Amino acid sequence: PCIPQFPDQDGWYGGDGAYSIDLDGQRSLWLFGDTFASEEKGRKNRIGMDVILGNTLAVSTCSTDQKFFIRYFLKKEKGAFVSSFGKDEWLWPQDPFIAENVLYIPLLVIQPLPGEKALFSFKIAGHKIARIKDYSAGDPHTWPVDYLDWTDALASGIEALATTSVVHEGFVYFYPLYRHTGDNLNIYGNILARLSVGHLGNPAHHFEYWTSDGWQKELKPAKVKLMFPVGVSELSVRYSARDKEWLAVYLSPENKGHQLLYATARNPEGPWRPPSVLIPAIAEVDPGNPLYDQHTFCYAGKEHRQFAQNKTLIVTYVCNSAEDIGNQESFLRKNLFLYRPRVKAVRR
Repeated sequence: PCIPQFPDQDGWYGGDGAYSIDLDGQRSLWLFGDTFASEEKGRKNRIGMDVILGNTLAVSTCSTDQKFFIRYFLKKEKGAFVSSFGKDEWLWPQDPFIAENVLYIPLLVIQPLPGEKALFSFKIAGHKIARIKDYSAGDPHTWPVDYLDWTDALASGIEALATTSVVHEGFVYFYPLYRHTGDNLNIYGNILARLSVGHLGNPAHHFEYWTSDGWQKELKPAKVKLMFPVGVSELSVRYSARDKEWLAVYLSPENKGHQLLYATARNPEGPWRPPSVLIPAIAEVDPGNPLYDQHTFCYAGKEHRQFAQNKTLIVTYVCNSAEDIGNQESFLRKNLFLYRPRVKAVRR
């Protein structure tokens, strides 16, 4: 396998998320969240640049001599850049999966909070799925898409379902970010949910949640089991056939995302061993590093299994800025190294 990289080209000048999936052993699909875009080539900053609210995508391949090629497919309507999925909606991508040769792309429905200008001035208002039964064409924007709305099928308290997704033995497993306050309980973290592949088209009453009583269709806060108590909005959980274990990779939400961690388990349900460190100091939030800025925070740590080589994992993370994105003099606007996937090859 080759090593991914994310050059500024095809109008793309940075996006977060960077979930990937191997489509067919040749092509990988990459999904980004809100994205900077410009028709100008060779830009050295993002001052005055458009932001696509929602999602954009790219397709990558590896050549026989291990060179990585990526093409971003930015969608335009009436001369303006628009989100790849969702019309007149703000949809953030989550971890895609393929079940019975159908591609599913989970999407978070985002709503801005009125009058707010702060960094986190949005709420997650629902969950949709882009279902793609034929993804053979070279241009993803020609793929036929239909949308499923899973919002009402999910238990209350689930803030983000597909922080990571994995298909295993007839089920799709998700590690949702979950929050419950009340009944003298204050619960926050990633739990475990699953849905049988046969019910992806009609999930109502078919989701199950991992609890102290095993798999249950009703999510009882007092019984639900936390897989990752730190609570991560994005991660990867993948099976390592070589090690015969499950591997979770994520960026610690603590200290602005200062470390990349991993944890292992024999089963998706755990028990998960305490996390170990993959990258001890993330440069962008290390005050002793020249890339550091006081407003920077990092997130979206994950592994990309299709690029792994023996004990070497290929991981990405993204760093963002707490400054107002509308401020044209901000660190984020002036520095292209922020707000794009950072790729690291790490041995564990």
